[in-house]
Amino acid sequence: MSADSQHEVGERIAARRRARRLTQTGLAAASHVSYATIRSVERGARRPSDGVLEAIAAALEVDATQLRTGYVGTERRVHRALPELSSVIAGYDIPQGPPVRTPDELADATSTAVSWRLGAQYGRIAAGIPDLLRDAIRYVHTACGPEQRNAARMLATAARTADAIAFKYGERDLSARLIDVMRWAADRARDPLVQAATAYVRTEVFFAARAHAVGLAALEQAIEAAPAPSSRPKAAARGTLHMRAAVIAGRDGNVDRADSHLKHARQLGDQVAVEGIYLGTAFGPGSVRIHEVSVAVSLGRDHLDRALRVATEWKPPAGLSAERRSGFYIELARAQEWAGLQADAFESLKAARAVAPQHTREHPWAREVIGNLRRFHRSDAESLSHFAHWIGAV
Repeated sequence: MSADSQHEVGERIAARRRARRLTQTGLAAASHVSYATIRSVERGARRPSDGVLEAIAAALEVDATQLRTGYVGTERRVHRALPELSSVIAGYDIPQGPPVRTPDELADATSTAVSWRLGAQYGRIAAGIPDLLRDAIRYVHTACGPEQRNAARMLATAARTADAIAFKYGERDLSARLIDVMRWAADRARDPLVQAATAYVRTEVFFAARAHAVGLAALEQAIEAAPAPSSRPKAAARGTLHMRAAVIAGRDGNVDRADSHLKHARQLGDQVAVEGIYLGTAFGPGSVRIHEVSVAVSLGRDHLDRALRVATEWKPPAGLSAERRSGFYIELARAQEWAGLQADAFESLKAARAVAPQHTREHPWAREVIGNLRRFHRSDAESLSHFAHWIGAV
């Protein structure tokens, strides 16, 4: 169920087209959709079919959920890809011939897939990740010497990108197997920064199992093994582990250790100074601020003032990854709902959806908050119901 009118969809497509400096004729040519259809859709006179929307989204290099909020084709595409992903990694440790793509082509495709993950464009990931992962596995087995280490780094990154859709769409067993592929690749990369990134992602297994104490112990071991923060990438690698450790310590109810890890993350964020992407993970002062909210929410209702205080002083800038910004607003919504600020919580959820629709739609806390708001906050019942139907909370 879409909460968007035809005019809103048309305006969104037109804005994206102009941002890419395309004319309507150019978009028609790039999408293989007739000029008359493009013109009619942008004017709001016609609602695009799923096929037309997908074609336009591909030409604009965005996920279709960025154009129409209620679009469900992304879920279909992801669920179609998951069995193939499982098949691709079934024999990841067994040589199966050379990759189809060249190393440079693989590197470009992997970099593009990472940008999709950070932008929460899960449908685009699903369309290409099985073939990318297959080639990356084959490249590790056929590369020799130092080249194999580069191939292993690429495989770890590709497996992490695949895990983004497996984990977010509830395929916990597949997610754990993809993390095993990451760990296997990290061992072959013999790169402590890849090892740190793998330890960061592995925490998903502990979150899913609610094994917070052992997850914290694993992260603290990874921090000990991480290189000294003598450069920006090394500081970022250690800083991301401290961020993650702070959150899982919060889930474990350990206030002192959560605060200690958050303090270290803040210091390393200041050392890095500039927000950036380090081996596929966003890190910098902004990411640390977002994790301050995450830690406060993880610690529970008695600490919600900490989350609300951050939100009154700071908002995530557009330069941060869409997934991070969306996560900030979802966690803030949970704190606002706990504090009885129902209208503010709903505004935060709408902000999360505007930034990264699919990330918001698949987030269990977003569903929980909207469900509570719909039951107990009646002043905006129709809009709440639209949102709840969109997110699947009814």
